[in-house]
Amino acid sequence: MPCTVIVGGFWGDEGKGKIISYLALKDKIDVCVRTGSVNAAHTVWLEGKRYALHMVPAAFVYENCRLLIGAGANIHVAKFLEEVELTKVKNRIGIDHQASVIEEKHSEQDKTSAHLKGIGTTGWGVGPAIEERVRRTAKLARDIPELQPYLTDVALEVNNAIDSGKKVILEGTQGLMLSLFFGTYPYVTGRDTSASAVCSEAGVGPTKVDEVLIVFKSFMTRVGAGPLPGELSKEEAVKRGWFELAAGTGRERRSAPFNFEIAKKAAVINGATQAALTKLDALYPNCKGVKKFEDLPLEAKAFVKEIERQIGIPVVLIGTGPDAQDIIDRRT
Repeated sequence: MPCTVIVGGFWGDEGKGKIISYLALKDKIDVCVRTGSVNAAHTVWLEGKRYALHMVPAAFVYENCRLLIGAGANIHVAKFLEEVELTKVKNRIGIDHQASVIEEKHSEQDKTSAHLKGIGTTGWGVGPAIEERVRRTAKLARDIPELQPYLTDVALEVNNAIDSGKKVILEGTQGLMLSLFFGTYPYVTGRDTSASAVCSEAGVGPTKVDEVLIVFKSFMTRVGAGPLPGELSKEEAVKRGWFELAAGTGRERRSAPFNFEIAKKAAVINGATQAALTKLDALYPNCKGVKKFEDLPLEAKAFVKEIERQIGIPVVLIGTGPDAQDIIDRRT
């Protein structure tokens, strides 16, 4: 702190929403900036209620946190307004006036474009919306009447917050292996998903970042098409308790064991200084609800230490259950 970038280390679905919501509550985060677009959902469990959020930052759980959506993001207007009502954050959320807008035509193009068939997109229209932005013909948030009450200069707000010593999270979406540049191209999203891109979309220079926290799940999953090293059959995934449905789209997630080489690559490209590990209880059920590292079984401790050894950074947060507070916090 005060400025931490949070990114995913695999193909998304690592549990970034859980980690962000925990940090928001535990550290009393002042400002959280979401980047990316509507095709990525963050799941937050709080007091038994589940939120799958495409637009509103996961830090909404802390009532004093200012929520922002950066200039590099793509706004789905209807989904944004729906989530603002759901989370009751109307008076503390802002959108950069230069964020671009996803229109209905973009979703139709996403679903029908021949060159996207077989890629496994979500169909939200993110890729076509980005194409239009690159052509300089996209509508921006400032052009949409319904968004007028929320418009702000996010880069100015967040930089002022950092300069004044406030606690800031830059919230990345998806995972590095879905990066347009570094992922399993062409089976990737329409943008870079690395920590550098998160900073760029939010308008924060790299010298203002104190920590890059990379989030890994204790096993790997991905939706859509494309390679997944070590992929298990659905039957085996169900047997191991690793079978999942995507939070935002309901699509089945394909599963594979944790891959140290991919994790190492992701940590290097993101410049990660810390790691978080989620769903340890899916690998070791007797970890569920544990709050202290010393109370973990020996095999679970060994797994965490092996990640640290191979990747070269400390695992500071460990998820042991679905709720935002089901965390082992090893930070000093």
